[in-house]
Amino acid sequence: MYKHTAPISGIATLGSKWVLTAGYDNRVILWDAEKKSPINRIFHDHLANQCAFSPCGNYIATVSSDYSCRIWSFPEMALAGVINTHQDDVESVAFHPEKQWVATCSRDKSILISDFSGKKIHHLHGHDADVISVEWNANNGLISSSDDGTIRVWNAQTGEQAECIDLDNVETDTIVITPSGTIFAGNDNGEIIIIADGKISSTPAHEAGIKRLVYDNKRQIIVSLSYDRKMKLWRQHGDTLENYHTAELPALIWPRSCAFLDKDKLVFASFGDSYAEYAISERKWYLDHIRPTQGLNAVQLFNGALWSVGDAGTVFNGSHIAAEMGSLCNFLCDFNGTLLTGGQMGTLFNACTGEVIYQHHSPLNCASSIGGDNAMCVVGAYTGEGIVLRNVNGKVEVTDVISLHQNAIKGVALTGTLIFSVCADTAAAFHKTDDLSCHKYIPAAHHKIANGCDSDGAGTFVSISRDLKLRIWNDETPQVIDTPSANSIKCVALSKDNRQVAIGNYTGWVGIYDLSRAAWVYWQRRSFSGISSIKAVPDNFVFSTYEGICEYVMPE
Repeated sequence: MYKHTAPISGIATLGSKWVLTAGYDNRVILWDAEKKSPINRIFHDHLANQCAFSPCGNYIATVSSDYSCRIWSFPEMALAGVINTHQDDVESVAFHPEKQWVATCSRDKSILISDFSGKKIHHLHGHDADVISVEWNANNGLISSSDDGTIRVWNAQTGEQAECIDLDNVETDTIVITPSGTIFAGNDNGEIIIIADGKISSTPAHEAGIKRLVYDNKRQIIVSLSYDRKMKLWRQHGDTLENYHTAELPALIWPRSCAFLDKDKLVFASFGDSYAEYAISERKWYLDHIRPTQGLNAVQLFNGALWSVGDAGTVFNGSHIAAEMGSLCNFLCDFNGTLLTGGQMGTLFNACTGEVIYQHHSPLNCASSIGGDNAMCVVGAYTGEGIVLRNVNGKVEVTDVISLHQNAIKGVALTGTLIFSVCADTAAAFHKTDDLSCHKYIPAAHHKIANGCDSDGAGTFVSISRDLKLRIWNDETPQVIDTPSANSIKCVALSKDNRQVAIGNYTGWVGIYDLSRAAWVYWQRRSFSGISSIKAVPDNFVFSTYEGICEYVMPE
């Protein structure tokens, strides 16, 4: 039976009978909640990010990285309308409580109000960064939160901004609104912000950024999910919140989305082929029905063989299983003969043995190393730290943890003298390898989120971004090169002879740029699911895909 083949990003419920999931396999699946069995599925052309049921129960809405929102009749799951005005990934959708309207928000920094056929009613502009969350209030107004650190209130009738609430430039991914109009917002500092009657207060809630808040109107309960791997339940008492229930999130859970199934059960997005369930009264997770997916997130040539790892945390040596990490891993890095990996749980492993080297307080995104007399490895974390490893008495050890950025590190690359890193807030930074001090910080190095970087090890760096540009750094001012990519570029690699740069994007295209000719000499689609990583190897490049494939760019 069809299930998800990549992580589940969004989840919604209708009563206690239906569960709807949106996945990074472009699928949206309807489930029978009692049997946890799939009933029907629909598709987007790219990652499905979130989904929602209409208040009347006759429609569903799905949003995607294909830049669209799609409205479907329910339970037929027939396409009723397409909203395709956005110019970047659509992150969230909210049905109007009464009218046949939906609000969508996007990484194009805008919000759309549309009817169910897809006709635009208002296009709202004002945010200075990606808009991540949108909700309707009881007065038919619209509330949005953004990476620009503001919450904005909009008049849905006129399309005008009614209020801008400044949250001290702290990114805010998620908001919920009570019937009385109180706004709760979860930010990257792990705080729940309470906005009521013109007053703003905050409650320290998590040790890492809050990715999702969910509000249950009937029981007046808030759920918070964080990358500190905790789920918390809260009750409101005036201007304060009481945390009355906390659960550790199993490794399978992606703290990006959850929903109430009934008064005692919650359902969660997962890294597997189905959703997870949690019984509050029993404090029990139901996970046995979930199977791992086969998507790969990283590839590395190591000891003459292609090693890979992905959503399931299974490390492969060629086609053979080498070790199990137990949770999603994002990278592989060869550090002086020790293969390192890590990911969602914040655990840094020896990928060959599964030995734990270090435990961080947030997910690990990327890593790079340099050999020689001053051999060093730097691992980039979701909360902006660089974890520095060296060989100490023949053993790989963490010697320093330094702040490289104030947001998620998306790529790191090393030379003998510099650590180059790029960040989700578009910044780039150069740090010295000798004393780890900041040499140069460039706050707007890219026009959109940076996704990765690489180095030739000698002094040239490259970086890529959602802005579809390739940047070549021979000093602190990059050369900016247009790419053939129409979709966000995920990964980049620079050949060690400094002759070619390879890129891979989220829709499966691989490109090679020849530096001497200043031209793209290769552009071909190699996957229908997306390129997850690309690495330089002698006289070639190798890539991995979200559908579980590793291949050389040029035939070996």
